[in-house]
Amino acid sequence: MVLKPVGALEEVTASFSWEIPDSFNMGVAVCDAIAAREPDRVALMRWREGEAPVVTSYGELAERSNRLANLLAAKGLKPGDRVAIILPQSDWAAIAHIAIYKAGMIAVPLARLFAPDAIEFRLNRAGVKALITHRDGADKVATLRERLAGLAHVLVAGDEVGEGETALEPALADCSTHFTPVATGPDTPALIIFTSGTTGPPKGALHGHRVLLGHLPGVEIHHEFMPQAGDIAWTPADWAWAGGLLNILLPCLYFGVPVVHGGLERFDPEKAFRLMAEMKVANAFIPPTALRLMKTVERPRERFDLKIRTIGSGGESLGRDTFEWAERELGITVNEFYGQTECNLVLSSCARLGVSRAGAIGKPVPGHKVAVVREDGSLCDVGERGQVAVARPDPVMFLEYWQDEQATKAKFIGDWMLTGDQCKVDEDGYFHFVGRDDDIINSAGYRVGPGEIEDCLASHPAVRLAAAVGKPDPLRTEIVKAYVVLAEGYVPSEPLAAEIQAHVKARLAANIYPREIEFVDEIPLTTTGKVIRRLFRERAIDEARTASQTPR
Repeated sequence: MVLKPVGALEEVTASFSWEIPDSFNMGVAVCDAIAAREPDRVALMRWREGEAPVVTSYGELAERSNRLANLLAAKGLKPGDRVAIILPQSDWAAIAHIAIYKAGMIAVPLARLFAPDAIEFRLNRAGVKALITHRDGADKVATLRERLAGLAHVLVAGDEVGEGETALEPALADCSTHFTPVATGPDTPALIIFTSGTTGPPKGALHGHRVLLGHLPGVEIHHEFMPQAGDIAWTPADWAWAGGLLNILLPCLYFGVPVVHGGLERFDPEKAFRLMAEMKVANAFIPPTALRLMKTVERPRERFDLKIRTIGSGGESLGRDTFEWAERELGITVNEFYGQTECNLVLSSCARLGVSRAGAIGKPVPGHKVAVVREDGSLCDVGERGQVAVARPDPVMFLEYWQDEQATKAKFIGDWMLTGDQCKVDEDGYFHFVGRDDDIINSAGYRVGPGEIEDCLASHPAVRLAAAVGKPDPLRTEIVKAYVVLAEGYVPSEPLAAEIQAHVKARLAANIYPREIEFVDEIPLTTTGKVIRRLFRERAIDEARTASQTPR
C-alpha cells in the first residue's frame, strides 16, 4: 500500500488502492514486525542537549511491551478494557501504546498538561480501568481517586510510588518477554482520542486498528514519500494528540523511521532548532503556532546545522506569512495538511508533486474522497464557502463517538462525515481553510474566518501571537476584536494598537480589521497548539454585555 511517486498527484491517486487485511494489529505492525527482522534497528532516540542521545531499538520495544502486556493481563484486564496513558514523549509512552494494542485493549491517551478536572472527565467518560503514568500524573489522579470508581490500577514509571499505586519497572521484571498478541481486525476498537474541546465538551473519538493504515498515505504525501534514506522524525506535539501520535510516532515506527523525543517540556523555539540540528531531524511535524514562534529566531540556517528534508504543518491555518518565512529562512516549502481527530490527514500539500500554494491546505490525499458541501449535503461550487466533508467508508475515519450514538449520527449527512470546518475550493482544486463554524465572524454582513486576520496580525513585527474573535456589536452584529501578545522589546500603547490596526487594514481589508485590540500576557493554547478562541469569544461577549448594561 505504498504510494508510487510518479507524475502528478492525480497519477499517484489513480495508481493507489487500499489494502486493508482481515487481520491487523497496530502494536504488531509498528513494533514486532520490524523487531522480528531487525531487532537492533533504532526506533526511538531521546534528545539530551549537548550529550549523546539515549537509543531504544525495536527489539527492546518488543520485549518491554510484551512484559507490559503480560502485566496488564495479570492485573485482570481483558481485551476491550480501556487503559489511559498520561506520559510525556518518552520510550514509556511508546511502550504503553504498543502493549495496549497487542493486548487487544483500548488506549486512552491524555495530555500530561491536563488539570485534574479534565482528567477526571475523560477517565470517567471512557470508563478507564487502568492508568499508566509518571509521578506528576499520579499526583493529579490521587486527588481524584475517590471520584474514579472504575479506576482499579495506577502504574507509575519512576522511583516514587504512592499508596495504592504499582511501580512499573519492578513489576515488569517478573513478567515474561514473550506475549501472543490478541487477534484483532481492522475495525476492532483500539484507541479513544478525545476532541480538543474548543467548541464544547470533549467527545471520545473511537478508532479501530485500521486508523494507522488510514494515516499512511497522508504521512507519505506531506513527508514527500517517506521513508527515504536518512529520514529521522520529530514533532513538538504531544503524543496524546492525534497529530503527535498518528502523524509521527506510530506511522514512523511502522515505516522504520527513528523518532526523536524529549528535551522540550515547554516549547522553546531556540531549543527546537538546536534539537533539530543535533539529532539531524529530516522530517518534522510542526503546528502553525510553533512555527510562528520559531519565526522569532534570527538567522536559523546560519546558526544551526539543519538537515531538514520536509516540514508538515496542520491543526490550524498556517497562513501566507509563515509559509513564505519558511521558504525564505529555512529553504523549505511547508507542506500544510488538514484533518481532525475523527478523520485525520485527508487533505495535504506535497511540494515534490507541485501541490503547494500559500494560504491553502492542499488537495485530497490519495484514497480519500473530500469535498466542500452545503447544509443539505450538496456540493458547493468553486469559490463557494461550505463545510469540509469526508465520504465514508474511509480507513482513517472514526468508528463512533464513545457511547454517544446521537452525536455520532449528527456527525453525518448521508455518507458525508461533516467536520464543522468552513472551507472554499479554488478553480485548481486547492482547499482554503476559513474557520470553524462557530469561529466565523459576521461583521456588517461580511463573514470572515479568524485565521486570515490572525495571520495578518502575526506579520506585524510587534506581534508575537494573536487571537481574533467576533465581539457582539449593536451596529455591525459583530466587530473583530484581537487579543495580542507582543514580541520582545515592544510595550503596549494606543499608538501601537493603531499602528497594528492600520497594518491589517492595508494588508487585508478596511472593513474587517480589528476595531479593538487588547494586549495580553499570554494566549491559552490547547495541548495540540491551537488557540482556544472559545475563551476569548466568551470574554468578548461578557465585555459587550457589561457595556450594554452600563448607564451612559
